[in-house]
Amino acid sequence: MVHIRTQREIDLITASCQIVADTLELISEDIKPGATLIDIDLKAENYIRSQGARPAFKGYMGFPATLCVSVNDEVVHGIPNNRILEDGQIVGIDCGAEKEGYYGDHARTFAVGNISDDKRKLMEITQESLKKGIAAAIPDNYVSDIGHAIQSYVEGFGYSVVRELVGHGIGANLHEDPQIPNYGKPKQGYMLREGMCIAIEPMINQGVKEIKTDSDGWTVRTVDGADSAHFEHTVAITNDGPIILSQRSHNNG
Repeated sequence: MVHIRTQREIDLITASCQIVADTLELISEDIKPGATLIDIDLKAENYIRSQGARPAFKGYMGFPATLCVSVNDEVVHGIPNNRILEDGQIVGIDCGAEKEGYYGDHARTFAVGNISDDKRKLMEITQESLKKGIAAAIPDNYVSDIGHAIQSYVEGFGYSVVRELVGHGIGANLHEDPQIPNYGKPKQGYMLREGMCIAIEPMINQGVKEIKTDSDGWTVRTVDGADSAHFEHTVAITNDGPIILSQRSHNNG
């Protein structure tokens, strides 16, 4: 079932999204060589709880942490542990929060120290593909128009789009209908309507599109060991164009 949200609901989703956006901004200063993943995760959890919210991922289907932290060839769902970040890595960090019954979801990929031109280009193209997907999130377009915008852009650079993992509706649940694939032909699936809130999250691989899951049951990585990048925003669809709810507002600095 696809939900059409009231303005009050969108405001509540926005509040949770702002907590998530501020969390990722807060920990961005810790994304550097020598930092320990578990310490970054704890800092994020403490901040989310300090805002009267709770980490949306922790305990979700048994996930043990606040953040999903995915390094280099890890696509998504990496579990923060005692690993130490090293110069030249890229790290995708996905964060969710729930406050007053509504959810926010946001992800960014960060550079650790000095990274290669190849890694930087992958990050930039993935981030730009998210912008193109968001631009297609307008009333009377279809769900697949979002994925088509992302896929056609990134494949032009020789990158590939993960198929098995997709974006999603969001609101009173972390994952709601409709699913938002990052690929597809135009004009398929649900028609987009004002009041829908969705999370758009391209996961783009430098090499082939195929993925595999580690023995921990969570960490997803590329089968060929090539790098992967991930960016995500929660977006409200309005008749005046898409509004990015997980973009930090100017009044929090």
